[in-house]
Formats: sequence, structure tokens, C-alpha cells
Amino acid sequence: MRIRKATALAATVLALSLTATACGSDDADSTDNGGSASDNGGDTGSDDGGLEGLTIGIKFDQPGLGLLTPDGDYKGLDVDVATYIAAELGVDADDIEWLEAPSPERENLISRGDVDLVVATYSITDARKESISFAGPYFVAQQDLLIRVDDEVNSEEEINDLTLCSVAGSTSAQNLRDNVAPDAGLHEFATYSECLSGLEGGTVDAITTDDAILAGYAAQPEHEGKFKLAGLNLNDEYYGVGLAKGDTELRDSVNEAIEKMIDDGSWAEFVEANLGPAGYEAGSAPEITETD
Repeated sequence: MRIRKATALAATVLALSLTATACGSDDADSTDNGGSASDNGGDTGSDDGGLEGLTIGIKFDQPGLGLLTPDGDYKGLDVDVATYIAAELGVDADDIEWLEAPSPERENLISRGDVDLVVATYSITDARKESISFAGPYFVAQQDLLIRVDDEVNSEEEINDLTLCSVAGSTSAQNLRDNVAPDAGLHEFATYSECLSGLEGGTVDAITTDDAILAGYAAQPEHEGKFKLAGLNLNDEYYGVGLAKGDTELRDSVNEAIEKMIDDGSWAEFVEANLGPAGYEAGSAPEITETD
């Protein structure tokens, strides 16, 4: 695989976008960042039988999890997890091509062969497993609400009276409609940046998604003192590594990498380094479930 990194121009454009929207944009054409293994005839092998490189889908606009910074670096828990997994597969960090993986496009990116792996706050669900496979999980988050600092939401019953925002294609939006608050108003946008603008401007009462994601946004300097988590556990979200349907060999290798990452203490270091500054207290590492 030929690895193409972001050019200086691309980094500059993305930096301006991040500045304008506070958290970046999921609207970029995620297929413009370069080819994957399938684009190069599926040839990812090196002379010694290992991989030359990997194309990995991450989020570009989630602080603490997957973020493309204004200077062109990739940071966050998902980035560290993906880099560790790649190393265990024999791929150096410099040979990873990062591709933006917006929530509604994650299955498409995998099914088309645009990426080898997706590590993008990707909750494991039966519906998603109809078209792709998962390894993991490697993290457990809880669905919560982000509200303005002077507001209070103390129960699920109160949510029915609110207007909420989430991102299209997320399990949080589906869970809200089906199980938590079917009578609540719900706006679904392409990015959480749009939701944050609505929350700050008063057009929505709360944003709903995983608490780890919400904590990252609330901790950004430009949002300091504006928002807080409601503290409601609305659903458990088990983050997995998405990969091609039926690729059991790759799934097993990724599972082994995740287990090693947990056992050698790297997982705890990654969680503390990326989510600790937001005041987020993660639970224990989850057990591997995606083995069949």
C-alpha cells in the first residue's frame, strides 16, 4: 500500500475548518485522502510476509478520541488504540494512512474496501454486524446528555419534554427514539459541531451521545464553563474495531492486540492521557466478545 499523508495545504484547510466550527467537520469527502488496500489491488504484503501499511478510519472532530489538530496531527484514544494495534500487526505509525470516518459512512467505508479498520467510537451492534465484522470491544462508554451549565435534567422522564440533537447514524439517536424518550424532539445533524452551536444558541436543550465524546467537547478551552454532563446512564456503548465481514484472521489478530494492550498497561495509559484531562473516569477494560 502506498501511504499518502495530508499535505500542508490540506492541513491548513482543515485547521481553518476546525477554527470556524470549534470541533471540525464530518462533511469532508472521506475518500479524497488516498487509496486503501483495495485501491492498490489489495497488495498490502511486504517481502517478509508482513503488512506494508494500513488505512484506518477515525473521527477527525472528537476531542480526546479522534481529532485532526490544526497542525495536522492525529490525537485521541482511538488514535492511540489504532496505532498500538497496527504495531502488533507489524505496521509502523508512519505507515498508517488515516481516513475520516463519519458515523453514517463507517459501514460503507469498510464494505467498499476504502479502509482496513475503523476505530471511531464505533459501537458494536447486531444491525451493524449484518454488513461488517467487529473485533473487541476495547472501551465501554455510557450514553448521556450534554446540557448548558445552568440547566438540570434529573430523569429519563424529563427528556421527553426536551429538544435534543445527535449525529445521524449514531446508536444514541436510535436508542433515544426507541427506548428512552420517544416523545422528545430530535435533530440529527452530520456533525457534533452543529449540535454544539445549537446548544450554545438555545435552539436545542441537550446533545445526546456517549459520555466520553461529550466530556471531550465540554473540556475544550472554547467551551470551558458553558456545558456539563447530565450524569444519566442511558445505555452502554461497547466500542469495537470495524473490519471486513467474515475476515476472521484479521479479527483474531486485532483481538490479540487489544488483549495485549490491556495486559501490558498501555490501555490504562491511553485512557488517562486522553480522557483524564476532561475529568472523565473510565471503568475497567471490557472483555473481548467478538470471537465468532
